[in-house]
Amino acid sequence: MEQDELYRSAVSEFGRMLDRLAAGYEADPDKLRDLRQEIHLQIWRSLEAFDGRCALKTWTLRVAHNTATSYVIRERSLNSKLVSLEEMDRPPQSFEQTPDMDRDKVLREVQQMILKLRPLDRQIIISYLEGMDAASMADITGLSPANVAMKIHRIKKILAQRIREEQSHA
Repeated sequence: MEQDELYRSAVSEFGRMLDRLAAGYEADPDKLRDLRQEIHLQIWRSLEAFDGRCALKTWTLRVAHNTATSYVIRERSLNSKLVSLEEMDRPPQSFEQTPDMDRDKVLREVQQMILKLRPLDRQIIISYLEGMDAASMADITGLSPANVAMKIHRIKKILAQRIREEQSHA
């Protein structure tokens, strides 16, 4: 299959996943549009070297995550500090406290917590939320499947704890 056909196939099959992935890395609508374009450009460019040794989905997501990670590193500013899992595990400092904590608010808070994670941790939890298994994530990240599974467990535990703390303060 040639590069253009592979690209069309990847976008057809994984386009919505790529959009969700980009949204997991960038919240600003204008910057999100730029990130999506950069992801698509890098996927198209990379497909010239695609040799089929891994699934097209794995290849596409690896390129997308690497592109998004590079983007985050480039765009990092003094106002948006990325945090480690250890820092995320500390009690929350500045959540809005409202008595009517609804599902949409919880989802927004979780999204904001995910946006604050370091790129590798963000990549893992976004992949998990997309339904990828640990072996596929290991292929994309270069970590072992056991390490990926451990990170997923830690991130889920921390996010759940933060949500419970937020709801108990409401």
